[in-house]
Amino acid sequence: MYKIYPKTLFVGQIVKYLPSCQSTNDEASALIAHQDPAEGTIVVTDHQTAGRGQRGNSWEAKPAQNLTFSLILKPNFLAATEQFWLNMAISLGIYDTLSLLLETPVRIKWPNDIYADNKKLGGILIENILQGQNIAWSIIGIGLNVNQTEFTYSTATSLQQQAPLPDNYDLSGILRALSESIEQRYLQLRSNQRDSLKTTYLQTLYRYQEEAYFDRDDQRFRGVITGIDSVGRLAIAVDGQLQYFNFKEVSFVI
Repeated sequence: MYKIYPKTLFVGQIVKYLPSCQSTNDEASALIAHQDPAEGTIVVTDHQTAGRGQRGNSWEAKPAQNLTFSLILKPNFLAATEQFWLNMAISLGIYDTLSLLLETPVRIKWPNDIYADNKKLGGILIENILQGQNIAWSIIGIGLNVNQTEFTYSTATSLQQQAPLPDNYDLSGILRALSESIEQRYLQLRSNQRDSLKTTYLQTLYRYQEEAYFDRDDQRFRGVITGIDSVGRLAIAVDGQLQYFNFKEVSFVI
């Protein structure tokens, strides 16, 4: 399974398939520790029993209905303080693939979720291994709801819910497309085309330049997202003043 043969230089050229595992990020980490895997190696599973999300959340995914995988990259051209640029490139790669499959607008919800129709379609968890001041390895965990149609949470959705197909989506085909589009965005980052990446990222950012409600320290406030700073903090204009928020300092009111 998952013989995808992508038209890429390295992403997805090696795919390690596991019928079941606790976490593909953990499996990728073990590969780095013991085998020095080739850049672009993908670890994919049908059933992740202990998948992780941001803020310590678990990732809900029924076996063999969705895509759960980790991509290994070597972005040693990035300083540790520049890691959000990788987040932008990966998010845009996923956006590029999904926006071709759906008529509903796909949006990137800061810092690492993929949304369609105000619901979560997928998520990203990036774990970095540093060497000195730079990133030696990145493990990019990606969960994408594909054919699952029933969820515990009403805020979740899938490709099959958004654009139903009679015989469901081909998981291998989507993984191939994701490999190709993610590599294109990663190469764009590696060639230092940062202005172009950031411009496109902001254009696809969920609730960008829209007035919306947010929660901070159990307090609700109204503001407008105006951008992202150089270290990935979310810039929100609140009562005419610009405020910057790190990953766990603010949450969206959906």
